[in-house]
Amino acid sequence: MAMSKEVKIRYFALFREQRGISSESRKTEALTLAELYAELKEEFGFTLAAGHLQVARNAELADWDAVLNAGDEIVFIPPTAGG
Repeated sequence: MAMSKEVKIRYFALFREQRGISSESRKTEALTLAELYAELKEEFGFTLAAGHLQVARNAELADWDAVLNAGDEIVFIPPTAGG
């Protein structure tokens, strides 16, 4: 049985619009950053596929298969319009 852990998630841009808040603490059993995003996408209807995003853990860019630890701060980074 997976252990539940608490993480902090910060939402920016499209995610803040879709979620309606800028950050939250959340309990999850997700083992990786990819699993956490899949959980959030299903629950809140996020429209972007993980392949179109970057993810940061504790203020550093991370791989999607990185292990999620209790206390981590996660930011999903949507593509930005460049000019």
